Amino acid sequence: MSGSNRSKLITKLHSSLKKHYDAPPASPSRPLLEHALYASLLEDCPADLADEGLAKLEQDYFDWNEVRVTTVTELKGVLSRLPDPHKAAARLKGNLQAIFEEFYSFDLDHLKKENLGKAVAKFEGLPSMSPFVLSYIIQHGLGGHSIPIDYSAMVVMLVTGIASQSEASAGRVPGLERAIPKSKGIEFAHLLHQPAVALSIDPNDAKARKFLDSVVKGSSDQLDEWLSSKAAAKERVAARKAEEREIAKAEAEEAAEEARMRAEDAAAKPSGSSKKPAKKTMTAAEQAVQTAEKAARAKKAAAKKTAKKKSASTKSSPAKAVGSDSTTETATPAAKKTSSAKSTESSTKKSSSSSKSSTGKSSTGKSSTGKSTTGKSSSSKSSSSKSSSDGKAKAAKSANNGSETAGGGKKSPAKKKSGTSKSKTTASAGSTKSGTGSKKSANRKLTKRKPR
Repeated sequence: MSGSNRSKLITKLHSSLKKHYDAPPASPSRPLLEHALYASLLEDCPADLADEGLAKLEQDYFDWNEVRVTTVTELKGVLSRLPDPHKAAARLKGNLQAIFEEFYSFDLDHLKKENLGKAVAKFEGLPSMSPFVLSYIIQHGLGGHSIPIDYSAMVVMLVTGIASQSEASAGRVPGLERAIPKSKGIEFAHLLHQPAVALSIDPNDAKARKFLDSVVKGSSDQLDEWLSSKAAAKERVAARKAEEREIAKAEAEEAAEEARMRAEDAAAKPSGSSKKPAKKTMTAAEQAVQTAEKAARAKKAAAKKTAKKKSASTKSSPAKAVGSDSTTETATPAAKKTSSAKSTESSTKKSSSSSKSSTGKSSTGKSSTGKSTTGKSSSSKSSSSKSSSDGKAKAAKSANNGSETAGGGKKSPAKKKSGTSKSKTTASAGSTKSGTGSKKSANRKLTKRKPR
């Protein structure tokens, strides 16, 4: 709608209001805070009931701070004669709390002396401030030009065609303050508030419907359509809310079922948890057995290594000390045979040389000496065999001692020394027995001969 047509309709609306309703009496002078509280009660409510509610609040409570700390339920009981006491009580308490938190005082008259824009900005910042209450404060408390339009008055603007659906949803009627001058603003607001509240309380009010048809023909029919659409919208909203409640109930049941299942699982868990420690002890015992087996295997391996080292040392020691018959017995059999053969050859050579060098002796003496040498050589062979047998026995003992030390620990050096000393003494005894029939020179040569 164009601005000119809108302003014409607003002017026609004003003139029709004057014909059907009475002009308001002069508003009493109130503090700025009381204007705000009265507007909270006046929204979508008749003026006489709003006056009655404000008077009851002043009478029943000590001050406005006591009203601020009172619950909405108690305030609803005091304002029970209003069309919607719950909304009025919540709006009143919310505005009181917001004003106290903003100014820390209930004396707001100093805002009348300030710039109108700054004062309006402070009230606009309050969270519970509605457009109707703000416009009423500006018009009656701060002396500005703003016509308060509540929900019921916006319905009148909508069905008469002055405001569109989007404008009605926004809560503003463009060009209203330009079409109605400031001097006529309070009168227009009061006149418009009367049919609007009457239709909100009773949609079939005859006086109000006659007034609507006088402004624009067919406005009452538009009102019926709007009421039917509103009822359908309410039904849709109720159905949506019921569906949401059902969904919430189903979700709550699912949550309760899940909680019950979790509780059952938690109740069943202790029996399973009692089995877990048994498994842990079994694994710990198995680990202990495994570690013991590993330690035993490690000990056996160490014993084998030490036995190998001892056997290698016992094998290498006879090869180094070859000065006696016992040491030759521990060596290889080939070495034993060669050493015995060489000793017999040397003894025979020496006996032959001694028989040749001896002159003037009889042949019988030679034969006797030969016999004696042969007897001595045989005795030396027997002694060497004895010494070899003794050496074998001692070598076997030393091997046994080495194996025992390999199983239980290292062989003491004292035992090693005693074994070598015994082998040396046996070797010296065998050498003295084998060389008794030969001469001193032969003995010297044998002793001077270096072992292999």
